[in-house]
Amino acid sequence: MLTTVEKDVAHTRLQAAVEEMCLTLRRASRSLYVRDAADFACAVADLSGRFVAYPQDVGVSGFVGLDLTPAIEAATADGPLAPGDVVLTNDPYLSGGLSTHLPDVHALAPFFDGDELVGYGWAFVHVSDVGGRVPSSVSVLNDSVFAEGLRIPPLRYVRAGTVVPEVEAILAANSRTPEANRGDLHAMLAALDTGRRRVGELTADLGPAGFADVGEFAREQSAARARSALRTLADGTYRFEDFLDNDGVSGVPLRVVVTATVDDGAVHLDLTGTDPQVEAALNMVTFGRAHSWVVTRIFALIGTLDPAVPLNGGLMDVIGFTAPEGTLLNATGTAATGVRHATTSRVNDVVSGALVQAAPEVLPAASSGLVVPVVFAAADGSRVDVVEPMVGGTGARHGADGADGRDSGISNLSNNPVETVEANVSVRVLRYALRTDSGGAGRWRGGSGLELEFEALTDGGLLARGLERLRFRPWGFAGGRPGALTELVVNEGRPDERRLSVVDVHPLRAGDRVVLRTSGAGGYGDPLERDTEAVLADVSAGLVTAEAAVEAYGVVVRDGVLDVAATSAERTGRSVSVARAHSLGPERERWERVFPSALADRLDVYLRTLPTTTRAGRRREILGGVLVGLPERFPGVAASEEELVAAERAFAEAVADVTGTVGAEGAPGSSSGVA
Repeated sequence: MLTTVEKDVAHTRLQAAVEEMCLTLRRASRSLYVRDAADFACAVADLSGRFVAYPQDVGVSGFVGLDLTPAIEAATADGPLAPGDVVLTNDPYLSGGLSTHLPDVHALAPFFDGDELVGYGWAFVHVSDVGGRVPSSVSVLNDSVFAEGLRIPPLRYVRAGTVVPEVEAILAANSRTPEANRGDLHAMLAALDTGRRRVGELTADLGPAGFADVGEFAREQSAARARSALRTLADGTYRFEDFLDNDGVSGVPLRVVVTATVDDGAVHLDLTGTDPQVEAALNMVTFGRAHSWVVTRIFALIGTLDPAVPLNGGLMDVIGFTAPEGTLLNATGTAATGVRHATTSRVNDVVSGALVQAAPEVLPAASSGLVVPVVFAAADGSRVDVVEPMVGGTGARHGADGADGRDSGISNLSNNPVETVEANVSVRVLRYALRTDSGGAGRWRGGSGLELEFEALTDGGLLARGLERLRFRPWGFAGGRPGALTELVVNEGRPDERRLSVVDVHPLRAGDRVVLRTSGAGGYGDPLERDTEAVLADVSAGLVTAEAAVEAYGVVVRDGVLDVAATSAERTGRSVSVARAHSLGPERERWERVFPSALADRLDVYLRTLPTTTRAGRRREILGGVLVGLPERFPGVAASEEELVAAERAFAEAVADVTGTVGAEGAPGSSSGVA
């Protein structure tokens, strides 16, 4: 029987092993996705199928809670795995939710002590292309998983240490970038070999029973520490909602709702009220279970409260989850999933919006809420490269500004160095910088967004999957203002200028210029309470203009110097806000006046009585019938009072027609019910 100290030492050896696996994968890879953006990860699982060791600092952290069991069961339907086997899969449905979209290829290897199975190694890589309708395989306009590329059920890619040539041939024939993909797949095999050796050394010392004890110990320790951390939150039930810009098919936004219940160190997330799955690639496959990719905000919260908590599957023990079947967070059938990160980014925002009410001095305001891998595809399809994986800023929190140009949401991808981009991609980077006046004003300023401008050197295509926050701002809290909206413009200021909101593959000619300005994050606390020297530093750094310093903060900066007297006069004439609620921005306030949450909840109940495949269309029909009476770019532009009253009445009547109910809640002029 191992002592606690021996288990702790053995787990440290496992942590070192997964870090070494990740370094092996990164060094062996040929693609920018892995070498520079770090869109990969490795781990070791025990026989539970849950990870017992996961890297702390290398690769993508959001997959720490994945469960290998469904994929293993599917792969072993025709017989058990043997030493030297490796299973490959990429399909969210066929892998039981292990993969989240087709470009994420997962590899699983059984680890043995002699003839006895003791656990599994795991690696994943986002590969450059798996076929499908568009280069890089990902577009929000893909209408089913079949349009997104090659579906790989859990199958043996390697048998007894030898790659199965027929499988490799099929993979190569279904990609625009077969050599880049092959390099990444073989890099995963190298990483799994590293893990196999290290786990073999450990089991040689501990035996299979000892290895099992270490895994159970690791998961139990993380679960216990997670419960202890979450007990610092105020018990209760908290609700919040937010929106995606559109449903990928029309201009109708999508609502994401969470009701979070905090109870004695556990958090249950109920996504009931979230809109139906759509005929675009915004869906997430969870099978109604807590999925690692959906609950990353809880991981981040636990890590904030206990920075030393080990990352492993034990973190999932404190998280409950409900998502009705046929919704954005529990898609069924063959719904497309390629841009699922846009939806899960919004889940992070709504979970923060709910839990900040339970821990207002811990949770931040909304982060930028978007992850946009900007892709340039060669005209002949020979290269598909990420120029930059673009994010925005991190939300401000009590006591600290948000991080500029880094998002604390689902993305922890690294940026590509400009020199590497220009050496590998047919573009010239003209500007890559923090975006001025984008972070939400507050006592603590929201993180600034980013600005990327580049010129195409050859003909090709632009892809910008996950483009979001062009209509609804990242919210501020406790008097803090929301962040700036996203902008994507081709040939800005030229006669052929075009502003984009939904991008499939936008053709580029040599000489075309693209600029993407990502959203800033929400501020926290009243801007008039911000330290004047902090405002001066922001102006000096180019993060805030002198004009915005006066308007938002009441701080006057002239020629780089703080004007104390003028600042005192500016601030004296204004009142300090005592608001404790979310600052949603004018666009959101206009939207929720017409479509209040109480009525949207009733509509959702009705929609869930319909067949899954008809729900999104019916919702679009009902909301679209109301929107025809409002300005074309509503809620980005204001409507007249007469138009707003008529639209409120039209939505209330439409909901009453389909539900057969009428009530005071949600009637014209009523509150949306969002804190």
